[in-house]
Amino acid sequence: MTGASSGIGHAAALAFAAAGDRLVLAARARPGLDKVAAQCRAAGAEVLVVTADVTRPGSLDAVADAAAGGFGGIDVWVHTAAVMVYGRLEDVPAEIFDRVVETDLLGSAAVARTALPRFRAQGHGVLVFGGSLLGTIAAPYMSAYIASKWGLRALVRVLRLETRDAPGIHVCLVAPGAVNTPVYRNAANFAGRIGRPPPPVDPPEKVARAILRCAERPRATVNVGAAGTFVRLGFTLFPRLYDTLVGPLMRRGGLSREPVAPTPGNVLAPLPPSGHSLHGPWKPRRVLRAGTVLGAAAVTVLAVRGLARGRTGR
Repeated sequence: MTGASSGIGHAAALAFAAAGDRLVLAARARPGLDKVAAQCRAAGAEVLVVTADVTRPGSLDAVADAAAGGFGGIDVWVHTAAVMVYGRLEDVPAEIFDRVVETDLLGSAAVARTALPRFRAQGHGVLVFGGSLLGTIAAPYMSAYIASKWGLRALVRVLRLETRDAPGIHVCLVAPGAVNTPVYRNAANFAGRIGRPPPPVDPPEKVARAILRCAERPRATVNVGAAGTFVRLGFTLFPRLYDTLVGPLMRRGGLSREPVAPTPGNVLAPLPPSGHSLHGPWKPRRVLRAGTVLGAAAVTVLAVRGLARGRTGR
């Protein structure tokens, strides 16, 4: 499991541990991994820990070798490692933009390049990627992350086509909307305000349960979060209205009022242990109510606009 030291990866590790699975946990930062490993062992799981960086593909071989040597092979590889940057494209340093793409997209390809040959050799395996609602829509101030997640969705689709000759191999994508994890505060930031998950916000445990179900009964794509359906519909069916609304909504719901000086966040290097945790500081239940109202309002606007156009066209 790559990206296991915090957020969704942390929650997924706990979910697999509770299910009785044996785990190899990997991420860049050893202190965060050791904390997660201790929690998984307390749940009764056998756990190995490997420090690995997906931007250094050779380190992924160590993850695979640990699984093969310790447990005899890899049945499921869950990949949730990702970094993020906020800011307009022209304000984001090229080094930061490129590293986000390298981590989130090229790192995913490196994981697939490591896992799939081993799956073929043993005749089976499930590869689960952590995607995002932002892999199907667009929003301002997150160009590197969104480009990467769009690319990941395409990569996963291609990998499914290329493994059709191997019925025992499954490539899956679990795509949540906003999740209460530290990724937003840990992100690189050149937008002037700290990012936050726009409502409605799901807990990482909800996404972890979806990942576990996908590993047990593989599905091509699993979307997590009901609001995502409405957002995708608006993006697809009403692009002009969507483009008008998404900027103000992003500035109001996706950026906090807390100012921040330009920072590389955790993009170039891991943050101290305080930056690794299961949850972010947001309260999903309260934000969920606000998001439900916001989503309902947006759907109403879209529906009224659609009806008005229909009448005009008759």
